[in-house]
Amino acid sequence: MSNQEPIANYKFNYKTTANKVMKNINLSGKTIIITGGYSGIGLEMTKQLSRAGAKIIIPARRMEVAKKNLSKIKNIDILPLELTNPKSIHQFAESFLQNNSKLDILINSAGLMYLPLKRDSRGIEYHFATNHLGHYQLTMELLPALKNAKNSRVINLSSRAQQMTPLLEDWNFEK
Repeated sequence: MSNQEPIANYKFNYKTTANKVMKNINLSGKTIIITGGYSGIGLEMTKQLSRAGAKIIIPARRMEVAKKNLSKIKNIDILPLELTNPKSIHQFAESFLQNNSKLDILINSAGLMYLPLKRDSRGIEYHFATNHLGHYQLTMELLPALKNAKNSRVINLSSRAQQMTPLLEDWNFEK
């Protein structure tokens, strides 16, 4: 593993459009999983990466919404996944590994925020179970395919919400 270094003469900034970033990018033959790839920023990533030729797999908790939002995008497979349910994550990963030898990019983009206090079946606070634990388990279970891709990437999207509260001091909202 090498240290990351700043890119000299970096030409993009906060005003750069997705179309400009993806110009001349060819992802033909690449397989990408995008959690949350059917709404918000995940949907925009899905559109751009599909246009670049990648095969995209979208795990979805809300299958009907995913099917509707992704109906006009090419190279998409939608599979059920509930990030708060370890069994669902295992089933998704197992199915993926049975049908795919490699995974080039895993984008952990799905996330919840501003829900009333709710717990999953294990008693874990719903935001934490979805946004953190679910993605961790998914990534770990997909490691064989990520390793087979040789130059794979895992991208974890996050908000700045952790800066507003000491998250790890009471991650399960016991107090």
